[in-house]
Amino acid sequence: MPKMKKSSANKNNTAANIGYEAELWQMADALRGSMDAAEYKHVVLGLIFLKYISDAFEEKHAELEAERTQGADPEDPDEYRAKSIFWVPPEARWSHLKAQAKQPTIGQLVDDAMAGIERDNPSLKGVLPKEYARPALDKIRLGQIIDLTSNIKVGDVESRSKDVLGRVYEYFLSQFASAEGKKGGEFYTPRCIVRLLVEMLEPYKGRVYDPCCGSSGMFVQSVEFIRAHANGNGNPSTSSGQARKAKADISIYGQESNYTTWRLAKMNLAIRGIEGQIAHGDTFHNDRHPDLKADFILANPPFNVSDWGGERLREDKRWNYGVPPTGNANFAWVQHMVHHLAPTGLAGFVLANGSMSSNQSGEGEIRRNMIEADLVDCMVALPGQLFYSTQIPACLWFLARNKVGQPPAPRSPLPAGEGHYRGGFDFSGQARIVRDLRKKATPAEQVFWELVRDRRFMGLKFRRQHQIGDYIADFYCDEKKLIVELDGPIHAAPTRKKVDRKRDEYLKSIGIIVIRMANEKVLNQTEDALAEVANAATPSPAGRGSGMRVNGFRDRRGEILFIDARKMGTMVDRTHRELTTDDIARIANTYHAWRGEKITPSPLAGEGGGEGYQDLPGFCKSVTLDEIRKHGHVLTPGRYVGAETQEDDGEPFEEKMKRLVATLREQQAQGRALDEAIAKNLKNLGYGG
Repeated sequence: MPKMKKSSANKNNTAANIGYEAELWQMADALRGSMDAAEYKHVVLGLIFLKYISDAFEEKHAELEAERTQGADPEDPDEYRAKSIFWVPPEARWSHLKAQAKQPTIGQLVDDAMAGIERDNPSLKGVLPKEYARPALDKIRLGQIIDLTSNIKVGDVESRSKDVLGRVYEYFLSQFASAEGKKGGEFYTPRCIVRLLVEMLEPYKGRVYDPCCGSSGMFVQSVEFIRAHANGNGNPSTSSGQARKAKADISIYGQESNYTTWRLAKMNLAIRGIEGQIAHGDTFHNDRHPDLKADFILANPPFNVSDWGGERLREDKRWNYGVPPTGNANFAWVQHMVHHLAPTGLAGFVLANGSMSSNQSGEGEIRRNMIEADLVDCMVALPGQLFYSTQIPACLWFLARNKVGQPPAPRSPLPAGEGHYRGGFDFSGQARIVRDLRKKATPAEQVFWELVRDRRFMGLKFRRQHQIGDYIADFYCDEKKLIVELDGPIHAAPTRKKVDRKRDEYLKSIGIIVIRMANEKVLNQTEDALAEVANAATPSPAGRGSGMRVNGFRDRRGEILFIDARKMGTMVDRTHRELTTDDIARIANTYHAWRGEKITPSPLAGEGGGEGYQDLPGFCKSVTLDEIRKHGHVLTPGRYVGAETQEDDGEPFEEKMKRLVATLREQQAQGRALDEAIAKNLKNLGYGG
C-alpha cells in the first residue's frame, strides 16, 4: 500500500486553510449576541444538520415528482430509505421552516421538526436537540440563523460529493471549541492530531474503538482515511461504491459520558452516513462494550482527571498492570484501552506529558509493567499550543499487543454467496409462509428491520424471514453468514428450546453464525442489541497482515521508537499551532519505516532513507528495553533522540573565534557610544547627574 507522499503543494496545508467556512462562521457568530458558546453550538449545529437532511430529501423528492407518471411516489418513505436518505416528514422540511422563520412560534416549529425526524428515523432517536422553544432563546435571532442557513446548500448530490457539510460542521466544532476554551476539549480534538493518529495506525479494516469519543472525530477521519487510500494513490475517491466499501470495512464502537456531546457524536456520523455503535455512559463505571476486543483504538481522553471514582474500582479486572491512583485517571484510561485490544490490536492515544515520566501514586510502576510486557510500540512528543482545551504539553502513545513480525498478505474481499437464488439458498417452497410472517412481524422485528434494512447497519445486506433449508430465519446476512433470531416468551418453553437447539446446531454445522436475543432487548436496549450483532459480524482478523495491508511488520520485540516532534507545526493564529500535511507525513512515514513497511516514494533520512529505518539525531531513535531500563522506564523522547546535528559551516575554529571576538568588541564600543549619547540628552533636559 503506497504511503503518504510529501507534497510541496501541500506544505502549509492545515485545517485553517479553508474557504467559505470561515465567512459562514463569522456571519453565524455575529448572530450569537450574548448567548454562551456552549449553548449556541447546539442551536447552530442542530439547524445545519436539519438543513442537510432536508436538502438531500428535497432533491430526491423532486426527482420522484418528475417520475410520478412512471409510478414513483414522492411521499413514500421507502423510496428515500432505499437510497440511504433520511425521510423528512412535511412539518420538518426546510421550506416549511424558512417560510415561518419570522413567526414568534418558530422555536416550537423547529422542535416539532426535530421530533418528527426522530419519530420517522429510529437511528436518530434521542439524538437531535429539541430546545428551540425555550423562552431564553431569542426567536428573532433564531429566525435570522434559519435565513442564513437557507443560503447554503449542504445536502444535495454535488455538496455531498465535496463533503460540504462535513467541512462546515467540523470547522464550526473547532471554532466552538476555541470559543469555549477549556470546555471545548470535551468534544473536539484538533483535526491534525486525529489525522496523525489515523495515518500512523492505518485502520483499513476491523473494529475501531474510542472509549471517550467526544464528537466522533476519530471515526470520521478513519473512514476518510480508507476513502483516500481506496484507489491506492492516497487521493480521495468520489466513487459512491468505494465510499460504501470504506464504511463497510470497519466497524465503529464508541462511548461518551456527556449527553450533549454524545448527541453531537451521533449527528457528526449521521451527516456522513457512517454507521456506529456510539453508547452514552461512564466508560469506567458503565462500560457499554464490555466484551469488545478492538483491532484499533484511537482516543484523546481528558487529561489528569481527579474525580473519576477510582476508589470504587480498586479490584477492577482491567487493572492488569497496577491499580491506577484515585487522584488521576491517566493510567485508568490506558489500561481500559489495553483491556479492549484484540490479540493483534494497535492503539494510539493522547496523554499529558507527565504520563511519560511520573512516579507518583504508583504510576511509574504501571508504566514499568507495561514496558516490561512489551506493549509500548512508539512514543511521540508533540509541540505545544495544539489543543483548544489545555496548555498542558501532550504526547502520543502507541501500543501493540503483538510486536512479532507478520508476513505480507494481500487484501481479499469477503466471501461471496454461492450463486443460488437469494443469498446462496433456494428460496422456493415456503414463500407464502414468509409473506405471512412479514405481515405479522412483532414490534421488535419491525424496529430491527428499520435499523438494518437497505445496508443501514455496517453496510451489510440483511434479509428478513429468509429460508435456509427447511428453516426460516428472522434475519439473515449472507456476507457474514449470520442469522439473528428475535425470541418472544414462547421460546422459553422446554419443548421450544429443544427445537431451537436442534435448528441452531444444524445451521452452525453448515458454517452459519446464529445469535438469539429477546424481543425486549431490541425494544429497550437497542444499542446493546446492535453491538451484539456487530460483534458477531466482525470477527477479529487472524493476523495483523491478514487482509489488512500489502506490507507486513518486522519483529519489533524489545524495541520502542521515540519521535521528538516538538519543533514541528505552524502557528495558524496568535494562540494555536497545527501540524501540516508534511509534518504528519514525516512522523507517520518514520513509524511505518521503523515497523518494516516499504515507503514509496523513498522518504527523507530518518524515515527510512530508501534503505529501511535510520535514527536521526534530534528527531527519532529506536531504543532497546535495556536502555530504557537504565533511564528508570521513563518514556520522554527528548531523553533518547539526542540533539540535532549542527551543520558544519566550513569556517576554521580559530578564524571563527577571531571574527566573533572582533564583532563583540565592535558591539561593545557601539553600546558605550549609545550610553554616552543618552546621558548627554538627559543632562540637556535637566536630569543629568
